[in-house]
Amino acid sequence: MSKAVLLDFDMADHLDGEEAIAEYLSQVLADGDTDELIHAIGHIAKARGMSQIAKDSGLGRESLYKAFAPGAKPRFDTVMKVIRALGIDLHAQPAHG
Repeated sequence: MSKAVLLDFDMADHLDGEEAIAEYLSQVLADGDTDELIHAIGHIAKARGMSQIAKDSGLGRESLYKAFAPGAKPRFDTVMKVIRALGIDLHAQPAHG
């Protein structure tokens, strides 16, 4: 009997364009899970290149990895700096009940 082989899945590998990133982030935002949102921003930063995001945000690369690791609770200003460095616009609209 052969063993099943599980491949490592890295979401960042699938965020290869602006549309994929926007769709992924929109889905995570719609779910409303704060921890998942932080994790998703980390995936997007990794897909774009953590060194470049660190440079563009003015934050250290190592601190970015820590800030967006599973279970991390980064400061709001850190999240906003990274969102801006990623070139992502967040827009508010009335909730549809």
